[in-house]
Amino acid sequence: MTMHPKRDVVIVINPGSTSSKIALFKAGKMVAERTLNHSLAELSQFDAVIAQKDFRMQAIQEFLADQDFSASEVLAVAGRGGLLKPIPGGTYAVNEAMLDDLTAAKRNEHASNLGAGLAQQVADQYGVKAYVVDPPVVDELQPLARISGLKGIERHSAAHVLNQKAMARQVLATMGKTYATSRVIVAHIGRGLSIHAHENGRMIDGNNGIDGEGPYSPERAGSLPLVDFVAKVLAERLTLDQVKKLLASQSGLRSYLNDISIKNIVARIAEGDETAKFYLDGMIYQIKKQIAEMAGVLNGQVDVIILTGGAAYATAVTAPLQHDLAWIAPVVVRPGEMEMQALYEGVMRVLNHEEPVRVYQSDASTIKGGTGR
Repeated sequence: MTMHPKRDVVIVINPGSTSSKIALFKAGKMVAERTLNHSLAELSQFDAVIAQKDFRMQAIQEFLADQDFSASEVLAVAGRGGLLKPIPGGTYAVNEAMLDDLTAAKRNEHASNLGAGLAQQVADQYGVKAYVVDPPVVDELQPLARISGLKGIERHSAAHVLNQKAMARQVLATMGKTYATSRVIVAHIGRGLSIHAHENGRMIDGNNGIDGEGPYSPERAGSLPLVDFVAKVLAERLTLDQVKKLLASQSGLRSYLNDISIKNIVARIAEGDETAKFYLDGMIYQIKKQIAEMAGVLNGQVDVIILTGGAAYATAVTAPLQHDLAWIAPVVVRPGEMEMQALYEGVMRVLNHEEPVRVYQSDASTIKGGTGR
C-alpha cells in the first residue's frame, strides 16, 4: 500500500525593497528561512517594481530547490500583501482583481506589490491556493476617527498592520485572552511609527505616520505645526512628491541628528551627547502622548500596551515608556517583527476554519467572507 505524505508545508514569501524573505513552515514550525538580498545595481535595470517579478522568482526557486520536501506535501502559499484599496483586516485569497490592481500599481509603487503575484506563481506550481494576510492598506478606522477637522479631507489608516495584529494575538494568548474580545494598544516603533488602538479585533484608530501624523520617528516628521509647515512649502516651492518624501523619509531624528539608527544614537548619548539625548527624549515623549491618546479612544479600558518594532530592542526607548505608562495598563515589550510567522498563522486560521477567507474586489465596495478551502 502506497503511503501519501500529509499536506502540511506552507511556503511564505515576503518581498522587501532590496530583499526577498522566504520561509518554509511544516507542521506548525519554521523549518527553513532565507533572506535573498538584491543589490541596487540588480534592481536598477527594472523600470517598475512589478517588472522585478521574474528576477525575484528565480532566486525563490533556487531556495525551494534546496529544501527537503515534496510537491505533494505543500498545503498553501502565503505572500505579503501589497498596496491595494482600503480593506478590512484578514486573510485574502489571491485573485485576478488583486493581481490586476497590484500590477497597475494603482495606489503606489512598493516592493510589497510583488507578494501576491510571487505567491500565486509558486502556488500554481504546486497546485494549491495563494493568500495574503493583513496587507498594509487595512483600514478599520471607526467613523469618528475619520474626521479630520476640515471638510473635504478625511483621515485614513496606514500602519504596520501585519506585525501589530500578530503581536497583539501573541501577547494576548499568553494572558489567556483573545484578540477578538480584547482592547489593546500596539506601538510599532521602527524607522516609522504606527500606534493604534485595537478593539475586538479591529484597529479602530491610530496615526498615519507616513502622511504626517503622530510622533516623529527616526525618519518621519509626524504631526507638524500646519501654518509653519505650509509657509515652508510655499517659500521653498516644494512639489507634492517632495513634500511626501520630506514627511516620510527626511524628517524626525534624521533631520535633527543626521542619523536614523537608534543604536548609534544611544551610543552617542552614552558618550555624553546631550543633543542626541534631547531629541531621542522628544521622540519618546511624543510616543507616550500618542499611546495615552489611544487609551482615551478606548475609554481607559486597556488590557495591555505592546511595544514592538526594531527600536523596541533599545531599553533606552522602552524603559521610560514602561515606567510612565504603567498607570494605563501593563506594558509588554516584544521587539522586532514576526511577519513570516504572521503570514503563516493567517493562512492556517483560514485553512483550520477559525475565520473565513476574504475575497478582494477591485472596487472594494464589498468584502465577502467564504470558506477556507
